[in-house]
Amino acid sequence: MDKTYAASGAVDMDLSDKELDDLFSAALSNALADIKSSGSVIILPPDITRFHSKAGFFTDITARQLNTHASYNLGAVLPALGTHMAMTEAEIARMFPNTPKDKFLVHDWRNDVTELGRLEADWVEKACEGAVRYDWPCQVNKILKKEGAGSGGFSMIVSAGQVVPHEVAGMANHAKNIFVGTGGKEAIDKSHFAGAAFGMEKMMGRVDTPVRAIFDEGLRRYQKDLPPIFWVLTVVGARTEKQAQALGKPRGSLAVRGLFCGFGRECFVKAAELAAKVNVDIIDEPIQKAVVYLEPEEFRTTWLGNKAVYRTRMAIADGGELLILAPGLERFGEDAAIDALIRKYGYRPAKEIISKVKTDKELGGNLSAAAHLIHGCSEGRFTVRYCPGSRVSREEIESAGFKYGGLNQAMSRYNIDNLNYGFNTMADGEKIFYIPNPALGLWAEKRRFYS
Repeated sequence: MDKTYAASGAVDMDLSDKELDDLFSAALSNALADIKSSGSVIILPPDITRFHSKAGFFTDITARQLNTHASYNLGAVLPALGTHMAMTEAEIARMFPNTPKDKFLVHDWRNDVTELGRLEADWVEKACEGAVRYDWPCQVNKILKKEGAGSGGFSMIVSAGQVVPHEVAGMANHAKNIFVGTGGKEAIDKSHFAGAAFGMEKMMGRVDTPVRAIFDEGLRRYQKDLPPIFWVLTVVGARTEKQAQALGKPRGSLAVRGLFCGFGRECFVKAAELAAKVNVDIIDEPIQKAVVYLEPEEFRTTWLGNKAVYRTRMAIADGGELLILAPGLERFGEDAAIDALIRKYGYRPAKEIISKVKTDKELGGNLSAAAHLIHGCSEGRFTVRYCPGSRVSREEIESAGFKYGGLNQAMSRYNIDNLNYGFNTMADGEKIFYIPNPALGLWAEKRRFYS
């Protein structure tokens, strides 16, 4: 089935919670009626690192509606963690305040998966234009299967999240939320490395990419083994200072620019087309110095914090500097194994990592980590200076391939409460480009983005 139930969006739209509730509630009711079934529903939202997606809001509404539905009930909530850490009780309470806490499950990407089938190496190689050659397993958490060992027996999946430029798939969400968010090590490893080897700068901000083609083909072949998937996709952007003032909102507050719900791919395409307008900031001149702030509750690792690197890489001038204010930084990887690999190899240029993957068994067996090392490197074009809090030392930062900066000194000079999003001129004449959250977009110089 390919049917869109809600498609409301524009670059200047600012949907209120009441409007979102009305649009989504109607769409969900119609979707439940159309699948002509009954039973339990499972919700797949993102974790706290995508708090601003509004997925928590829609999860709460889904739980509310299912609580009184005659034919359906809430079976489970499975945050699509991918390789991320499990959510804490405090994070669940913050993001999903009105969803029963006993419904939450934890996805284990190393142990909880089942394989639906494989895309052939020839198919993958053609899709990636020769960048890689290997088959790709279509993996999901076993609870999602319609039937079989470990199946949850669900009647429908509600997959919620934000469509935004992404370093692996081009645009985040849709089938990626299933095959990466609830996928296993091999699928995540191979999809991430395929994107890195192909070149993320050729994909970020684009709807159709080699990795997206892999996810789409996996869904085309194997969705028959899964319950119907109801997609709930948002497009979120920062309000301008004028818009925020008019609404009595704080500077830099976020607006939901679009909501797209339905079965099939059409709702994703519409959301991605809007995200390309809302979340891709094309600038005429390269940035000599970018200052990016990593919100402490969202960014505790460089695995996530390096969005500051790859989301700005096409915007920063040769010889420029990226200054990352990271008060919540605790470590490099989201789990101990990945953290150890990052510490061992460091962030290095693509050619170096791709070459090492071919000869180093350990790195070759952890392709998502290899891809991440490529993503977090500036390729020697500009300086990446991390300013962490007290939990990560200067020695650790420098051993990973970054320059070190003192957080207190940097925060004193670049007071985020006084900075506007975009270009700012400091009192001594220094010109900087300030980004309050790198997860919300992609920044690129016109010459690099369209080359």
